[in-house]
Parts: sequence; C-alpha cells; structure tokens
Amino acid sequence: MVLGYADCGSYGALDELCERLGLRRLPGLHCYDVLGGAARIRALLAREPGTYLLTDYLVATFGRTVLAGLGLDRHPELWADYFRHYRCLAWLAQDRTPALEARARAIADVFGLPLRVVDTGTTRLARELELLVGGSQ
Repeated sequence: MVLGYADCGSYGALDELCERLGLRRLPGLHCYDVLGGAARIRALLAREPGTYLLTDYLVATFGRTVLAGLGLDRHPELWADYFRHYRCLAWLAQDRTPALEARARAIADVFGLPLRVVDTGTTRLARELELLVGGSQ
C-alpha cells in the first residue's frame, strides 16, 4: 500500500505513520518537491528568499484554502502577520490555462507582489506515482 503525499509539513510524523502501517509515500518535503523537483525548488527559494509557492490547486481554491483557512476572510487585519515577509509568488503551473493564470495574477495583486510562473507540468508527479505504485506490488 502507498500514500500519495510527501511529508507536507508533518516534520517526520507522516514517516512514522507510514512505518507503523507499512506504507510507502511520495518522496520530498512537500508537494512542491514532487511537482518541481527538490533541487529546482531549493534553487528557486535560494535565488529568491521569501517566495510564496502556489500550485494549481492553491490557485484554484485560494479563497477557501488560504483566505478562509487562515481566517483572513474574517480577520483581514492579520494579513501582514502572515505574509509581510514574502517578496515574490511562484506558481508551479501543472496545467497552465488562461483562467488559472488570471487567478494567479489576481492573487499576486492581492499580495502586491510579482508573480513568477514556473511551468512544471505533471510529468514528474506521474513518474513518482508510477514508481510509488509500481514499487508496492
């Protein structure tokens, strides 16, 4: 059996769960590593510290997952507490469509920051899933 997640901020707790249940998981610290490659993401963040990363999912659901999820829809005064140190947004575009690009640019406008589009596609994700599923049989 497998788990289709990278560590995703669990700081090793997911690995402990996988060990206990005999599961394998996707490699990496987070989905950004799976989508863009760990070395590429490290280089991007080293080149521009203070980069906020977006995926297609986060772009499409920003209002619900970020604004409402952090309570910013109810307490917009907290915006600076969460985001004042960011300097750039990077969208790891898996399926770059005009609609998603417009939403990503609107999010960048909300932040008041430049948007960097990094076309990742889904090839790396598909390969990692094949390796994960194939290795569990």
